[in-house]
Amino acid sequence: MFDYNDLYLYKNENGGKRMNKYSGDSFTVPVKKALFTTQELTIIGMLAGITVLLGVTGYGFIPLPMMKATILHVPVIIGAVLAGPRVGIMVGFLFGCFSIIQAITSPVVLSFALLNPLISILPRILIAVGAYYTYVGIRKLIRQNLLSLAIAGFIGSAINTIGVMGGIFLLYAKHFAEVRHIPVAHVADIIIGICAMNGLPEALISAFITASVVTVLQRVVRK
Repeated sequence: MFDYNDLYLYKNENGGKRMNKYSGDSFTVPVKKALFTTQELTIIGMLAGITVLLGVTGYGFIPLPMMKATILHVPVIIGAVLAGPRVGIMVGFLFGCFSIIQAITSPVVLSFALLNPLISILPRILIAVGAYYTYVGIRKLIRQNLLSLAIAGFIGSAINTIGVMGGIFLLYAKHFAEVRHIPVAHVADIIIGICAMNGLPEALISAFITASVVTVLQRVVRK
């Protein structure tokens, strides 16, 4: 039986072209580009592993009276500033999924809100975007890598806190008031207080960890 593939010599080491053995005509074979490079997949795997470990063991969540504070946003920031927003977004998505799991398996007062992906997942994706562009922008402005990383870590953490608590205020203010047994008019003040009490320490820790870890990883990647 005649095999049409026999008409062509497959691509050689120089690229993606096939050539008709009889006419000499050639055409380009379209090659699909991988969504992530090998290096990006390695970083995603490493940070996802850390996220899974923190999420499964519960060490990534710090129990507080009103909610569980978290350090799971730190791998998201590290992934974003080290390998770009796409990597950070992937880690952030996983972080959000773990938040939903934690809300189901170990509920606290505000777990009802974290069942909503707009609160548990979307802000975590935005962490990556905000941290990456903050790092790039500040680095161009002041040309100081360590400080740029610290600011990116701080901003990324702030996006997490403001995104989650802001979402609760916008979507669940009445429910929040009911579980706290306070007037709806006081919800904004309470949420601002939570952001200050929980968010500021988280942001400072995030700034320190991001600057320390990414500086080392950047040196390793360059070798």
